[in-house]
Amino acid sequence: MAHNRLPVVFIHGLWLHATSWQPWAELFTEHGYEPHLADWPGERPTVAETREHGDDMADRGIDDVFAHLVELINSLDQKPVLIGHSFGGLLVEKLLGENHGTGGIAIDAAQIKGVLPLPLSSLRATLPVFKNPANRHRVVSLTADQFAFAFGNALPREESDRLYEAWTIPSPGRPLFEAAAANFSLHSPAKVATDNADRGPLLLIMGGEDHTVPEAITRSTLKQYRGSPAVTDLVEFAGRGHSLTVDGAWRLVAESCLSWLDAQEL
Repeated sequence: MAHNRLPVVFIHGLWLHATSWQPWAELFTEHGYEPHLADWPGERPTVAETREHGDDMADRGIDDVFAHLVELINSLDQKPVLIGHSFGGLLVEKLLGENHGTGGIAIDAAQIKGVLPLPLSSLRATLPVFKNPANRHRVVSLTADQFAFAFGNALPREESDRLYEAWTIPSPGRPLFEAAAANFSLHSPAKVATDNADRGPLLLIMGGEDHTVPEAITRSTLKQYRGSPAVTDLVEFAGRGHSLTVDGAWRLVAESCLSWLDAQEL
C-alpha cells in the first residue's frame, strides 16, 4: 500500500547546527517519515561555513526564526510532526500552539512566557550571552569549557569536546534576551498559546542533569498547559544533560520519541 510519508521537521536551538540532527533524520526515514532539518535565518549549509559567516545570524529573534519555519512548513505537502531541542523546543511549542504541526516534541525546551523558575545553573550556562548587553544584537560563540558546562556536563570531557568540534556554531544572543524578559513583556515573542484545546499532542522531554534547562523549567512549562485538554506528556531521561540529542546515547531519546509518536497515531 503506497502512502505519503509524514514529514517531520527537526529544529535546533542555540549553538548547534541543523546537521546535528542527521542521525535522527536517518532513523526517522527508516521508520517511514520524511525528515527536514530546519535551519535558522542566516545559517549556512555546513558548520564550517556558518562559523565563517556567523554574523549573518546576528540580531535574529524568536519571531524571525518562527516566520522562517512557518515558510518551510507551508512548503510541505502536509502538516509535519515538529521536533525541537532547547530554543527549537520553544519554537515547537509556539508552532504547535498556532496549529502549524500535527504533533510536537520539545526536548529540554527553553522557557516560555509564564515559566518563573530560573535556576542558577541556567543563569551560568547563559552567562556568555548576558554578561554583555550588546550581545542582544550580536552572535555569541561558546568556548569548549562553556560548552562542557552548558551541554556536556553529564559526559566525559573528551566526548563533550568532540561534540563541540563537530556541531557548535555562533548563535544570535537576541532569543535569550527575549526569553529572559518574557514575563515583563505583554507581547513577548516567547508567548505560547498553551490553552489551545485543538492543537496536536505535545511531548515534553527533560534531561535530569541538564544545566541549561533544568527540570524545574520543564515542570513549570508543563503547568502552563493545565488549561488545555489536548495531550501534553512529560518524559524524563535521568542522568542526561543538554547534549542528549547529539551525544552517544541520542538513539534512546530518538526511539522514545518514535514510540510516543506511534502511540499518538498521527
